[in-house]
Amino acid sequence: MSNVRHLTPDQADQDGLNRTSPHDAEAENWMAGVIMHSRTAFLECAEVLDRDDIYQPAVRLIWDVVGGMVAEQKQLHPITVRAEIEKQKQLRTVDDGRLLDRLGAETISATMAQAFAERIADIAKIRRHDEHANRVKAQIQLGATAEELDKLDTDHRQYEERRATTGHGPSHLTAAFLDWNPFFATDFGQVQLLPGRLLAPGQQITIVGEGKAGKSLVVQEWLWRMATGQSFLGDRPQPPVSILYVDAENGHQDIQERFLSYGGGPGRMGLMTYASFPPIRPLDTAGGGADLMAMVKEAEAQVVCLDTVSRFISGPENDADTWLSLYRHTLLPLKRAGIASVRLDHMGKDGERGARGSSAKTQDVDHVWELRAQGGGTLVLKRTHTRTGIGPDVFVMVRQSQQDGDHYRPGCTRHVLMEYDRMEQAAEGSVEWLVQKIDGLDLPNDAGNPRTIKALATAGIKAGKDKIADAVRIRKNRDNLGSRETFPETFPEDVPGERSPGTSKGSQKPQVNHSPETSREPAETPPSPPSPPLREGKGEGSPGTGATDTPLCTVCTGPLHGYRLDRGYDTCLGCDPETGSHPDRPQHPTDTHTERHSA
Repeated sequence: MSNVRHLTPDQADQDGLNRTSPHDAEAENWMAGVIMHSRTAFLECAEVLDRDDIYQPAVRLIWDVVGGMVAEQKQLHPITVRAEIEKQKQLRTVDDGRLLDRLGAETISATMAQAFAERIADIAKIRRHDEHANRVKAQIQLGATAEELDKLDTDHRQYEERRATTGHGPSHLTAAFLDWNPFFATDFGQVQLLPGRLLAPGQQITIVGEGKAGKSLVVQEWLWRMATGQSFLGDRPQPPVSILYVDAENGHQDIQERFLSYGGGPGRMGLMTYASFPPIRPLDTAGGGADLMAMVKEAEAQVVCLDTVSRFISGPENDADTWLSLYRHTLLPLKRAGIASVRLDHMGKDGERGARGSSAKTQDVDHVWELRAQGGGTLVLKRTHTRTGIGPDVFVMVRQSQQDGDHYRPGCTRHVLMEYDRMEQAAEGSVEWLVQKIDGLDLPNDAGNPRTIKALATAGIKAGKDKIADAVRIRKNRDNLGSRETFPETFPEDVPGERSPGTSKGSQKPQVNHSPETSREPAETPPSPPSPPLREGKGEGSPGTGATDTPLCTVCTGPLHGYRLDRGYDTCLGCDPETGSHPDRPQHPTDTHTERHSA
């Protein structure tokens, strides 16, 4: 071929076209064979070796699988290693399992394993220098400046220094020792909380919520504002924080609509990286922890959110070992790296007991926050467990939005703190004002529409039926928050001036109705029809009865009992207020009516 320039062997070797990166395949094979048999051999190799030091992909896969089996206390043997690789559907990487048979058939002793690992680590360091030199050559060919080449050298030196001080061997183990003088010179009381004041850098929290309470809505807006340097829940703006949001719950349509409603969009997402249904391995395994840490490294995240944590585990949710494995493989590496984490979780069947599943869930976190919907767009976020006690314990907030047809207007959905002073001075005629007026009538929270309408009419307070229905709904939904002992701040007897704000159809703060994040609302009781005046003392029945403390039916004049009395009805179940008749009415209605009720 006359149009091809032929290179001499020296030229080919000089240009790096006729060689591979430095590595020792024989040492890697011997090391892989022994660690499939011995847990001790693996642990001794791990003191000096890192998975990135291994050059061959097949041996690197064996290293990862054996590491996961050691962490999970599983028995080691080439057959069990093959089974684990087959579960991951990666047998092709190890020659359909034949490589495992070859490497496991003839092995060195476990005491020799570390010597081979040291050889692999030394060659890996040479390989990194070689790769750095190739990068420098490539940048020179591309016309890099001297400053750019100096930066490449600086980055390479810093990387090697970090490996020497935080890598493996004695330096890695002794890095956990505290240096007492600088340790006691540090003021740990001066903790700068992250925006929103729910956690500090490096802390781990869980946010537990009832179904449809809107956990994702709150956390997505909070972390988006953190990533864009905006304030949240009255906190001052701070520099943007890099976020990794790992989501296995919400579809793409919901994600897009929500972030647009918060004010996000192209060019307005800041330092937020969003992973939607990522194909990572379970986080309660060594492989899953490595996958998440790789994503964190790529995103350079300072805060990681798991939505929802139960979607990222493989073990039983009620088994404490599942959550201990999650901490060991995923949360501990995050904490060690100083990366904060937020875990979303579901409330159990018994809301008073917090999150569902094993109690081991709360053992490793710094704070546990419980989110409950009160109705009318009102939410209570309360800290039920804390390791440090730093920051507020309760946030009472209102979810606001504006809807345009079937969609929510961009930038109009937000969560704001409840303003109690403003509520106490609510505008006359508003739903908030009406709730306060009803509270002043000493009606119970579960009072229905008829009873409330009657009480307002007696007190001379005028209001439309729609606003009364909204006010009744808000007061009934107070009972969704649990007992007085668990959430005392939601009861007006314990916290003066605290009321649940409602939003009517024409209000400036309409209730958010994000599907599927809607709150549960009890059904309304239909209003009772108007009743005719009593027919007493006019020769049309028995003479009028004297005054009594028990309300009487306006048709048959018998005393009201049971739920008809409790819900504010003024007629018995069978009475017809239009005609004044009662089915099978006897000659002496009062006596018979009383006998029937007492029976």
